[in-house]
Amino acid sequence: MCVVVTAVLAGWCVVVTPIATAGGYRTITMTFVRHAQSEGNATGLIDTSTPGPPLTELGRTQAVASAQRLAGNHYDGIFASTMIRTQQTAQPMADALHEPVTVLPGLREIEAGNYEGQPEADAVGTYFAAPQQWLRGDRSARIPGSIDGDEFDARFDDAVQQIYDSGDVSPVVYSHGGAIMLWVAMNVTNSDPGLLLAHPLNNTDYVVVAGNPTNGWRLVDWNGVKSAA
Repeated sequence: MCVVVTAVLAGWCVVVTPIATAGGYRTITMTFVRHAQSEGNATGLIDTSTPGPPLTELGRTQAVASAQRLAGNHYDGIFASTMIRTQQTAQPMADALHEPVTVLPGLREIEAGNYEGQPEADAVGTYFAAPQQWLRGDRSARIPGSIDGDEFDARFDDAVQQIYDSGDVSPVVYSHGGAIMLWVAMNVTNSDPGLLLAHPLNNTDYVVVAGNPTNGWRLVDWNGVKSAA
């Protein structure tokens, strides 16, 4: 699903060499990739159902192109949500790197609740109204018929912890526009709200963060826009 206030990604990601922090926790680099165009995207309607619709023909082409663009980063782990569109987007990367795709429920898109099936064009004032409050610090705001900011963050945090515990140091994670944008904005120490709001995520765009669940995360690269430390 395309959300107007998320951010655009294209080009090559940055791979950061893992280092030990002062507390002894290793640093990893995670590259989040938004899925390719799904049949839901093509309708222009919000679709956050699980497992949800598959990729379109264009989406399958985008997935292959994304793998060709990013496979040179030699990721050591590939993860995807329970939604078909992320798994299908991840498959060309899995084929290129000869790595399996690990499916984690916590990576799924934020449920739209009462706004399911409504026009994506209206998402800022409907589905995304409560998440905008999360970005302003009010995580108790709830999407009608769905979850609040604390529930979303805990769910995605659990998936990130599982990725970290896998031992991978440079995983690639296939998720969703809203989920990627919001988790990154809510968790990195050097978040730039102006950058996030100005660059919506297109299909197969990426965001790179570095850090660990204990010491926290910093934004490294938002769709080719490098971030200050």
